[in-house]
Amino acid sequence: MNRSIFCVIFAALFLGATPTFAQTTGPAKGSLVIVGGGGLPKPIRDKFVELAGGPDSQFIVIPTANEDEIDLPKEEARFATMFGVKHVTVIHTRDPKIANTEEFVKPIKSASAVWFDGGRQWRITDAFLGTRTEKEIRAVLDRGGVIGGSSAGATIQGSYLVRGSTTENTTMMSKGHEIGFGYVKNAAIDQHIISRKREGDLVPVVKAHPELLGIGIDEATAVIVKGDTFEIMGRSKVAITDGADHDGKPYFLLSVGDKFNLKERKVITPATKPTGAP
Repeated sequence: MNRSIFCVIFAALFLGATPTFAQTTGPAKGSLVIVGGGGLPKPIRDKFVELAGGPDSQFIVIPTANEDEIDLPKEEARFATMFGVKHVTVIHTRDPKIANTEEFVKPIKSASAVWFDGGRQWRITDAFLGTRTEKEIRAVLDRGGVIGGSSAGATIQGSYLVRGSTTENTTMMSKGHEIGFGYVKNAAIDQHIISRKREGDLVPVVKAHPELLGIGIDEATAVIVKGDTFEIMGRSKVAITDGADHDGKPYFLLSVGDKFNLKERKVITPATKPTGAP
């Protein structure tokens, strides 16, 4: 037996200590807006702008998950109109060398909000993982800002990247593309879960990686993360996969208005009674 594991078990059994295992946690500062794809209801958009500090704040948009060529001015105008904001900078590259330059990251340093568009999440990690860009985006949280995203822009916010295959989007665990940006630590985030019948797709991921909490978000629905808790906004539901059985299912559903403690993995002050929740 590994010596460190033996010491933890010994302390728990004979010294009365509580074993310490990996916990799911949100950002120490700032907020996250994690959307399951599909539509983006106005209350979710408004919440993102509010958490950024209002419509006069500096917004960054990252459309890199999209496979198409990006028209930066068009993307800037689209986002500004949709969210009702004025100061938008679109940053995009597929070259990590460029993403690692001081000139490229300069706009992020004055921003209070970053938004990841949808597409394929591996394109985001291939371009930005381990670069100055990734570092400066995280710094937005450290100064109290907000990071948001939809679909691929949701999955990228977990520590474990699901559906990272470069050839298709059904493989949940794809070697070489399993690392997300980790704004929610020890978590795997999936999207479009009910509309695409993906409610149970995180089960094998959590089975293979028991330290992970699976968070599956349906379309036009968001989890708003502050610290170690989140609240659900939008139109549909969120599925929580924690490795336990819930009334015969390997997950349970939360509804709009429900709140959840990530660290304790418990529902708090539910707006509705979650299906199969502990």
